[in-house]
Amino acid sequence: MDWKLDDAMPIWIQLAEQITQRIVSGTYPMGEKLPSVRELATEAGGNPNTMQRALAKLDSDGLTEANRTSGRIVTDRAATIDAVRTQMAAQLVRQYFAGMAQLGFSNAKAKEMIEWEEGTL
Repeated sequence: MDWKLDDAMPIWIQLAEQITQRIVSGTYPMGEKLPSVRELATEAGGNPNTMQRALAKLDSDGLTEANRTSGRIVTDRAATIDAVRTQMAAQLVRQYFAGMAQLGFSNAKAKEMIEWEEGTL
């Protein structure tokens, strides 16, 4: 997965969101060691201090755990990851309905379009 960074919001927040996405999607599996701060910063094309700030956010959110001797690991608590995944999905649903409302569709029509699209896959 490529890193997508822009000037719309602070870089550390974008990094935290993208690592969160990688955790909830299983790219970084539960209980697994994450690459080092320097490795992640190099991969993202950013500053290690900025990456450290992003990872500190993930620590505070309970998605990762830092250990001075063995590095940082993804939490092994499935409930924590599932809760974040559900929050992210709810945000996507809200964005979908907001976008459909801007196009002039009612919620009922937007739901109907999801069902229609589902049937065409």
